[in-house]
Amino acid sequence: MLNACGGNSTAGSNPALSAIARQPPGRSGQRRNAVTRSVRPTSTPATPPLPDNSIPLSQAPERAFLIGVNARETRDLAWPIEDSLDELAQLAETAGAVVVGRTWQRLRDAHPLTYVGKGKLAELTALCQEASADLLIADDELSATQQRSLEEATGLRVADRTTVILDIFAQHAQSREGKLQVELAQARYRLPRLAGEHEALSRLGGGIGLRGPGETRLESDRRRIRRRIAELDRDIATVESQRRVQRRRRARQRVPVIALVGYTNAGKSTLLNALTHSQVRAEDRLFATLDPTTRRLTLPTLRTVLLTDTVGFIRKLPADLVAAFRATLQEVREADVLLHVVDVSHPHALAQALAVFEELEALGAADKLVVTALNKADLLPAPLPTEDLQAHPNPVLISAATRAGFADLLERIEAVLDLGLQPITVTLPYNANDLAQVFRQRGAVEAEEYTRAGLRLEGKIPPELLAMFAPYAS
Repeated sequence: MLNACGGNSTAGSNPALSAIARQPPGRSGQRRNAVTRSVRPTSTPATPPLPDNSIPLSQAPERAFLIGVNARETRDLAWPIEDSLDELAQLAETAGAVVVGRTWQRLRDAHPLTYVGKGKLAELTALCQEASADLLIADDELSATQQRSLEEATGLRVADRTTVILDIFAQHAQSREGKLQVELAQARYRLPRLAGEHEALSRLGGGIGLRGPGETRLESDRRRIRRRIAELDRDIATVESQRRVQRRRRARQRVPVIALVGYTNAGKSTLLNALTHSQVRAEDRLFATLDPTTRRLTLPTLRTVLLTDTVGFIRKLPADLVAAFRATLQEVREADVLLHVVDVSHPHALAQALAVFEELEALGAADKLVVTALNKADLLPAPLPTEDLQAHPNPVLISAATRAGFADLLERIEAVLDLGLQPITVTLPYNANDLAQVFRQRGAVEAEEYTRAGLRLEGKIPPELLAMFAPYAS
């Protein structure tokens, strides 16, 4: 129904959302941490972790009610508020909650204290009670004040979009690197919100200058989190160093790198598996893959490239999460070509693509050569209009599930790889097989002839290889 504050509200069970076992709420009035499921690396940290308030997943799932603000200052005309709440419902389901209702309000900007207006807040409280909700999830990142005010008004535990995304990442992180990066994002998110958790606590005793027993629990936890953040930063710096070594090793092999990028659940991992005959984990859910995976791919001209799958993007991706995953996302910045996978069957495919390019720009990778794989074309009810097709750079319609369009995709990848190549003709001694292999792998051979003087190759190579082949140029 349309409410007086300009939003739509619904309550009751949502049959489209399946119940995945997750932690139930705590006792009435007991405030939990904003991040409900923490991830620790396998090694024992030097700084003791903060208490983990998560509850075994065998318990009943939480009943989540969704709230959004359609703010005039930040309104996305390409992505209506109802569709944004649909995506939030997917996130909540992936995290393990059951969505029991939703509502939203149109405002000039979110209220700085209560997120929604006073009248809407009263309506929200009634709707949550009617739906027997025990968790309220906001579609935007809340400040500590907004979160605390909503908790006090509704009597529910309150989370936001960032909390849910972090929770999903915590569940799906498999490698030590992934767990380190998720924990760092969790710690950075939690630090400024500690005041709300500890506002009811008072000093234990002590005097000026005393620490330990004389400090507040809040001060103690803040210091412990800052120490843990510093430790995680050092550990991730080590990971970055290891990845730099791997990238230098690949650079010495002079094999082009193609990074798979795209909105979450667009089909990147499925495409990687189909192109390289691999069995990387691929599921039809948000953020199923967090850890980067690299496989070799042989193009039709026998040129070898490396195809790297990376973490998916999403609208309103938490800045702390992007910063924490800098080691993983460096693979995108270092790639020769980006293979942008778009779920062309999604009603907001173009908006999702624009969201990805916004994140690429923030990463400093917006100037990369791009091939767009318009995936899931087999699910289109009608042919894609030409103007929609041309809205993407170097578009190719494909289906990773049926392998349709793969020949065109590989041909387009080769064409884009050739854009930065320089023409050259060389005659290589027959004992220089390694140079011939480099030419074939990194360049494009247009003509090949066995002569008395040696192997004559005509084609194109990357500019950085010109000096290597200059002595043999003719």
